Amino acid sequence: MCDDMELDMCGIVTTGVEDVPETRAFNEELERRLAAQTPIHILNDPAASRKARALMGGHERVPEAVDRAVGGVPVRVFVPPSVDGVFLHIHGGGYVIGSADGQDLWLWRLAREARVAVVSVDYRLAPENPYPCGPDDCERAALWLAEHAAAEFGADRLVIGGESAGACLAALTLLRLRDRHAVTGAFRAAHLSFGSYDLSMTPSVRHWGERNLLVSTPIIAWFREQYTPGMTPEERRSPEISPLYADLSGMPTARFVVGTMDPALDDTLFMAARWRAAGNAAELEVVAEAAHGFTLFPIAVAERERRQQVGFVRKAVATAE
Repeated sequence: MCDDMELDMCGIVTTGVEDVPETRAFNEELERRLAAQTPIHILNDPAASRKARALMGGHERVPEAVDRAVGGVPVRVFVPPSVDGVFLHIHGGGYVIGSADGQDLWLWRLAREARVAVVSVDYRLAPENPYPCGPDDCERAALWLAEHAAAEFGADRLVIGGESAGACLAALTLLRLRDRHAVTGAFRAAHLSFGSYDLSMTPSVRHWGERNLLVSTPIIAWFREQYTPGMTPEERRSPEISPLYADLSGMPTARFVVGTMDPALDDTLFMAARWRAAGNAAELEVVAEAAHGFTLFPIAVAERERRQQVGFVRKAVATAE
């Protein structure tokens, strides 16, 4: 072990080792708090769950952000004083909850510190708008950026990224740009945080069980059913739904991040491996004891990860081709 980092025999970097006591204590407190609430899959009320999510701490709208539409899709835009590139952000929430204004404080910080205009997509949510509505919206926003970013923001160096379901949608967006529009070089990099890339469920999701650290096996299954109602596991393995099964050739450099206490751990491990096997550059960081969505939490590993993401995006838009 070197400081807060370990390198295992497979070459996977594990960070946050020195912060395990704090991370573990936070997880225990999070589990206690969530145990006092009705789980989202039992409540079975997407509208009520969205309202509850909006009332959670950290949901603070910043006055610097502007709501507008691009390519017919509502987005929230953050433009810092200096712009070297544009970051297309896709929020998480199981395709059912979440919104473009759910991380204003973080996205405004990313915009300023990485020197990027941030465009956060307010894609349509399930179950009212199931697959393919969300991917369609993200595709349209990405196409608009590829065509208009230079004129709109004075920079055409694009990066895409998202968390959880947003990471899956980001990967699907890159694949759609390549396969439907022959657009392969518009986005220089992808930042994919604790994504869910196999909607038929990877082993880590299947075996996780009832323990609720923001998500659990039943919660993930409920999200999946809202987004792809009535589909069989084989249908959910379609590359157009689960990018883990896609031809990943021609993808940009990516940074994958996941915690070891995330039910979707395998999704990131498998996706990073396939990304590399397809000939693409990829970084993989596994954070010791971190839960799903850990970057939302007030803990040391979350702040470290925020700094890492800023550095990755900043480098992607600052490097000349």
